[in-house]
Amino acid sequence: MVIGLLFLTSIPTVTGTSFAVSEQRKSNQRKEDARRMVKFNIEAVCTGDTDDDRDVNGRRVVVRNDKVYLDMVDPTKREIPSFTALAFYIEYPELDETKHLDRGLGLPTYVSANPPLLNWIYADKDTHELMYGNRTQSVEHFVGPWDWTEDEKTILLEEKDAFYAVEEEEGQWALYYDRDGDELARVLEEQEMLDNAFVPVSLVRKIAEEPPAPPSQSQGQGQGQAGGSAGK
Repeated sequence: MVIGLLFLTSIPTVTGTSFAVSEQRKSNQRKEDARRMVKFNIEAVCTGDTDDDRDVNGRRVVVRNDKVYLDMVDPTKREIPSFTALAFYIEYPELDETKHLDRGLGLPTYVSANPPLLNWIYADKDTHELMYGNRTQSVEHFVGPWDWTEDEKTILLEEKDAFYAVEEEEGQWALYYDRDGDELARVLEEQEMLDNAFVPVSLVRKIAEEPPAPPSQSQGQGQGQAGGSAGK
């Protein structure tokens, strides 16, 4: 009887402790989500000492015509109008038939300021080039998990810092994901671009201080093929 009484009197304490732990976990998750949803621009960092490395180093990630490129930080100095990527992390909205993949965080970016339009950055499953589109366009490709390094600076895809800039046309550097670990040898050969210049890059977060500005003549074009909102 005494044991039973002790057991009953302990229930409120155990229940209260479990509730406190649960609430703390929820609070920690909310803080984590808030940190990952901070918007940022993305800068390419090259550590090599070739002319190509120096050309690419410090360029800003931009989006145009469904693809992800590196271009000048100042939009007015870009030869082709492009929109500066403004990204953050959030859970990728899987379809019912892809939920088993459990790909975690996606990387949406603004691709237009007026109207504000979001798309998902992904690596094409065949060419491994970085592209952007809505859920319908992206779901079959490598959409995540996106993450960051321990210092929360360098962007990772599938836990790898494995990106390359490829000069597809003179002065036009497109971003690719080295998923095979072969320095893009296979995918570049398939696209007959083995002779093109390419350099390894790290993609570094630069916290954005301002919301996306209304499109100017240099930024407001080239987004017509974005393909709708991120969630479709």
